[in-house]
Amino acid sequence: MPRITPNDELHLIESIVAAHPGGIGIAEIEMAMVQRQGGALNRRTLQRRLLKLIDAQRIASEGQSIALVYKPVALAWAQLAGGVIAPVGVGVAVAEAEPDLPVSPAGASIRDRVRPPLMHRRPVGYRREFLEAYQPGVTFYLPAALRSQLHEMGRTPAHERPAGTYARDILSRLLVDLSWASSRLEGNTYSRLDTQNLIEHGQAAQGKDAIETQMILNHKAAIEMLIEDTNEDTNEVGFDAFTFKNLHAVLSQDLMRDPQASGRLRRRVVEISGTVFHPVAMPQVIEDCFELLLNKAAAIPDPFEQAFFLMVQLPYLQPFEDVNKRVSRIAANMPLIQHKLCPLSFIDVPERAYIEGTLGVYELNEVDLLRDVFVWAYERSCQRYLAITQTMVEPNPLKIKYREALIQAVQTVVKGLQAPSTDALAPVVARMHVPAADQDAFTRMLAEALQQLHEGSVARYRLRRSEYLAWQLACSGGGGDHL
Repeated sequence: MPRITPNDELHLIESIVAAHPGGIGIAEIEMAMVQRQGGALNRRTLQRRLLKLIDAQRIASEGQSIALVYKPVALAWAQLAGGVIAPVGVGVAVAEAEPDLPVSPAGASIRDRVRPPLMHRRPVGYRREFLEAYQPGVTFYLPAALRSQLHEMGRTPAHERPAGTYARDILSRLLVDLSWASSRLEGNTYSRLDTQNLIEHGQAAQGKDAIETQMILNHKAAIEMLIEDTNEDTNEVGFDAFTFKNLHAVLSQDLMRDPQASGRLRRRVVEISGTVFHPVAMPQVIEDCFELLLNKAAAIPDPFEQAFFLMVQLPYLQPFEDVNKRVSRIAANMPLIQHKLCPLSFIDVPERAYIEGTLGVYELNEVDLLRDVFVWAYERSCQRYLAITQTMVEPNPLKIKYREALIQAVQTVVKGLQAPSTDALAPVVARMHVPAADQDAFTRMLAEALQQLHEGSVARYRLRRSEYLAWQLACSGGGGDHL
């Protein structure tokens, strides 16, 4: 049985409210959820889901306290494919809850075919020939002119520097944006600010489910893994089973019903809610197609074609029991990072557009709508990150080279309650195994980092606020000749 996501819960609650135009109380909603899915949410979680629907103007509330009821919005809404909703009503101009992206005529045709209710769409299974027909270097989901346009958009100031450099330059922003946007496409209700506080300060948002917090932290770890292991000399990230299984293991940590399924190929039947598509069931076919998929991806000559190929074929195969789309979105950044191109954060991508593009692949084996979403998303990412780099200071190459060593050195000084004096720093630097030629420069970087350390930057060095305050108190007590 597939895991019920927060997004599934939102659509279930909305459909229950829609069935009661006169209004329905929270206790009745709980009862209806038990009847429909065999269990109800705890009261606090249900209240958060209802508030989210109200904020999105998908339902309305009326009354107060025990008289509070929830009603459908003034216009009628119809439930469509995959829990996607659209307004119904002839001749009434309304603003949709989530505006459509501009799409090509082929994309619009796909959208029209995946929007009818499930009962009007023909069930389909996995077609291995869709993967087998793709020939790297011959078949292209992205036409030549479009690939050229994407390369022009994605060119970064890092084209003369090592692979992964640009992504490291904007790492802090990418961690927040991609973790938030990719999680949001899974129904996660964290705001971007909540995500930033969690990633940069370790502060979980109040009132959020633990599963949502874990999802954000898993994205952060996966992105860091991708960037830190990408360089031209010892590149450990590739289009191979080891990389993708480990990427899945990181993204699915503590989120799988069966912990043993994390990082392993699927060996059981799965179903996907909201679609008439039925993934392949035989483990041997999954293994064969997974190997074929990665071999084809590795042989694709263009990084953008590689990225989009993964977004198309990996979720379609469903090689893992869950978290397949998340793996595809993070993995789509692999070739971009390796070729020093602007990363793809999926920032501002409407959930509805992404779902419908994916349904077009699942049910029709047509990529035009998902391609429209991909191109729009990449252009949006480029606008954001290239604008950011115009205001960034050129990074110090030594800070990149010794990033982890600097973090460890700062932790040693702060946790050891040592004063940031020249004499105190010397043994710390010695323990970092920094080559003699770079020790003076590293010492200066460490001294500068300690001088600039404050409550708002302790998370950068994986420190707790209490550790920083204890160190500050110890230093103010007269310990040492401050730099």
